[in-house]
Amino acid sequence: MTDTMHPFRTHTCNELRADHVGETVRLSGWVHRKRDHGNLLFVDLRDHFGLTQCVIDISGELFPVVEGARPESVLTITGDVVKRSDETINKNIPTGEVEVRIREINVEGPAEVLPMQVAGDQEYGEDIRLRYRFLDLRREKMQKNIKLRNGVIASIRRRMTDAGFLEFQTPILTASSPEGARDYLVPARNHPGKFYALPQAPQQFKQLLMVSGFDKYFQIAPCFRDEDARADRSPGEFYQLDFEMSFVTQEDVFRTIEPVIGGVFEEFADGRKVTPAPFPEIPYAEAMAKYGSDKPDLRNPIEMQDVTEHFRGSGFKVFAGMIEKNDAVRVYAIPAKTGGSRAFCDRMNAWAQDQGQPGLGYIFFRDGEGAGPIAKNIGEERTEAVRTQLDLTDGDAVFFACGDPKDMASFAGAARMKAGTDLDLCSKDEFKFCWIVDYPMYELDDDGKVEFSHNPFSMPQGGLDALENKDPLDILAYQYDIVCNGVELSSGAIRNHRADIMIKAFDIAGYGQDVVEEKFGGMLRAFQYGAPPHGGSAPGIDRIVMLLADEQNIREVIAFPMNQQAEDLLMGAPTEVEAKRLKELSIKLDLPKPKKTSTED
Repeated sequence: MTDTMHPFRTHTCNELRADHVGETVRLSGWVHRKRDHGNLLFVDLRDHFGLTQCVIDISGELFPVVEGARPESVLTITGDVVKRSDETINKNIPTGEVEVRIREINVEGPAEVLPMQVAGDQEYGEDIRLRYRFLDLRREKMQKNIKLRNGVIASIRRRMTDAGFLEFQTPILTASSPEGARDYLVPARNHPGKFYALPQAPQQFKQLLMVSGFDKYFQIAPCFRDEDARADRSPGEFYQLDFEMSFVTQEDVFRTIEPVIGGVFEEFADGRKVTPAPFPEIPYAEAMAKYGSDKPDLRNPIEMQDVTEHFRGSGFKVFAGMIEKNDAVRVYAIPAKTGGSRAFCDRMNAWAQDQGQPGLGYIFFRDGEGAGPIAKNIGEERTEAVRTQLDLTDGDAVFFACGDPKDMASFAGAARMKAGTDLDLCSKDEFKFCWIVDYPMYELDDDGKVEFSHNPFSMPQGGLDALENKDPLDILAYQYDIVCNGVELSSGAIRNHRADIMIKAFDIAGYGQDVVEEKFGGMLRAFQYGAPPHGGSAPGIDRIVMLLADEQNIREVIAFPMNQQAEDLLMGAPTEVEAKRLKELSIKLDLPKPKKTSTED
């Protein structure tokens, strides 16, 4: 009977049930665990789909083969399906009612002693996990995450196609673009001294597709940026749902993509709530004032308020003096319901000092009045005014951050999140979405020079008239971000589709027309021959999956990520290149000299 079987398997390791009892089957997979129970040796055989328990008597002639197979060896096992006794049924796995009595066995791939265990939940450092990523990926959590990623991408692709988008592939070897990060450069062998750039995003190409007369574009696009790693950003490369639409307003973009993103989250939420469309729209200035961030986590109900006037000319000289000296200084209040104890306020103050701040002022309320040094300094009337504005009562507290918002807002936002988390005020098992809108078109760099604050290809609100007649720092753009649970999923914009507006917008940021023509000649020419109004966005695939998988680090949802130093420990990249290859590329190395150690001085 076995001669007519498939050479490797008749069933997967997740397929056998009680109604298979009596059948002869063949399974292939990895040795997950082995357990010696005296006269019997049990082997949990694992494949991509699940586990099946296999068993052999120690008196059997194949016993030495099974006993000698180390964990993670690949075996093909042929045997009879038998029902387990009632007391040995494993209700935790779908195949738990049966086991396979081993009749034949073949070792397809023997395993050496493992550098890391696949079975179990033991934690390992990044270096060993990435060096042996093929083992790490066999682990249950990683299998689950990568399958989730596959499902998310398939769902997105289906939803975009159903919404009338065409899928395109844009060039990987292209020209440098000012997306705000360093390019990865590729030397052009046939053009000595010149380089291609890997695309930071398909920005120009997707706009050119709209100019080319295609109505809706999308792509699961690889993007390459020479940036440092963060928990929510993988160094080197990442993927995004890149899309663009013609003849649309900002609201059209929102209403089109919300069912896609919201729908994907609902599909994979596993019981968690998802913000229903339409998602809330929060102007950038309001987000910074209320949340201290343009990536607000709306699961936290705390909203900051401006209480500057209650401190102006008050007895709390630290804040009053700062307000008097600088008109830009504001005092942000961070109301903390249920935080009204000196112990909690002291913990928040100590946390602020750990963040490099001098401290975190506070008032807490008890017995119908405010307590703490600030309450004493500003007096009963001002304290009551603060309490009334913030709608606080006994058992509550309020924390204060004072300074120029551009320097202080991020700290205030972090304090808001610290208070909301430590007081358990944040909602759980929920995905809360919002759009951040009305971003400033320009900002000042550290030297006081005007520069683009976001995407340079965005349409300014008010068009050419605004560029010619308004203070650049007062110009808003049709730019927007979509945010979920404090994570920015994407930036997007209604694009600047007019050559004259493009030239003026870049001129304000210090780029002359000659520079625009040199750097963006293809797009500029396209705009001179009839370009439609268009806009789009590009939600990050990796970040979407990270949120759905409830992972804190983006490397947990990428099959082969780089480490924090942008090294691929598995494949050994980056690597040195032999001199002959460099000569072909007309490249000479000018490496930094190694630093002297103290013993060499």
